[in-house]
Amino acid sequence: MPTTKKESLQFGLMMCFGMVLVMTMYNFYLNGMFGEMTFIEGIVDLITGFIVAFILDWFIVGPIAKKVALKLTANTNNKLYTVLAISTCMVIGMAFFMSIYGFIMSNLNSGFDYNSIVTDYLSVFGRNFILALPLQIIIMGPVVRYLFTKYIKSNKNEFRNLEEI
Repeated sequence: MPTTKKESLQFGLMMCFGMVLVMTMYNFYLNGMFGEMTFIEGIVDLITGFIVAFILDWFIVGPIAKKVALKLTANTNNKLYTVLAISTCMVIGMAFFMSIYGFIMSNLNSGFDYNSIVTDYLSVFGRNFILALPLQIIIMGPVVRYLFTKYIKSNKNEFRNLEEI
């Protein structure tokens, strides 16, 4: 989809924002935070989560996920397999790291329980992964690809056509 670094940045920002928005609301619901925090606290958590997620996506998870996915799909010409492989690898990596982030933030707010860190983390990761994978593959991926193609790619093509005149 994206063909330039600028387009990759735009696509990544769109995808990251959509995923972080839904996953933040999901985690607020799971942790009973609706009604417990102010609107401003929720927005600050959303923005902080978005910044952390985008940094992870752009610098760590994205490059690794793409390398792994392209190796897994090297013997196929089917773009759908490549897209699904990249999406799945991205979800695994992002759920892993963002669950650590969420686990730490949650425990900073409510206090650490050192008796079950691994079990608690695995529970957080499992709950996040179980929503993030279908969200990415069925909803967010197609929606962001559509919006990106319609508004970012089409604007670029329209601009090129104006330059040729």
